[in-house]
Amino acid sequence: MLETLTLTSLTRSERQWIMKTDHKSAKRGSYHHGDLRTQLIEAARVLVEEKGPEQFSVSEACRLAGVSTAAPYKHFKNKEEMLQEVCLQGMHRQRAQMIEEVSPHAPGTLDRIVALGRVYVRFAQEEPGVFRLMFGFANENDDDEALTELGQGTFKLVQQEVAWCRGSDEINDQDIQRAFLLWSFVHGLSFLRIDGKLSRVDLSIDVESTLTEIARRVLSDAVTPP
Repeated sequence: MLETLTLTSLTRSERQWIMKTDHKSAKRGSYHHGDLRTQLIEAARVLVEEKGPEQFSVSEACRLAGVSTAAPYKHFKNKEEMLQEVCLQGMHRQRAQMIEEVSPHAPGTLDRIVALGRVYVRFAQEEPGVFRLMFGFANENDDDEALTELGQGTFKLVQQEVAWCRGSDEINDQDIQRAFLLWSFVHGLSFLRIDGKLSRVDLSIDVESTLTEIARRVLSDAVTPP
């Protein structure tokens, strides 16, 4: 029997992260020094979005958070550790959004595949700085176990959805290949959009219909009849 992927499919650490983030969001704009680490991470995230990962500086994060330049070193060894946390939280957010987006649809349907792609493209559009950081920072730190585990976990989620499309709980080599094709497409499309490349060519592209068409082509012989 196919297992529906819902928010209960999150790991314990991811559920804790979501609850912590919801609590933080409710209080956003009312920082206090009792939660300095969260305060600094949010300031770093804002700066990554405003200026890009390359232009981020710890001193600016301190000014934005309203703390001394010595404050971050109570929680982070250096700038890289602060960016790592921004990166990890971004990856958690993206994966949680994917799981939430597919939940209304039945397992083994193209609707769930399209939903995954929709989240991927939307996340890049809404958080382009963090999106760039997730891949640039992770590539530069490919020996980081936490980043690797999260990245592989999200890719495994796509593989499982593909396997369900052919009516199986078991992931085979073909599922992995098809998941890679789907990922490659939405990743490229996401960067074309945030880099402004699509606006420079005479193409009228509807993202939703494009995602549906790609899903159909990649999984044409995999989706089981309703």
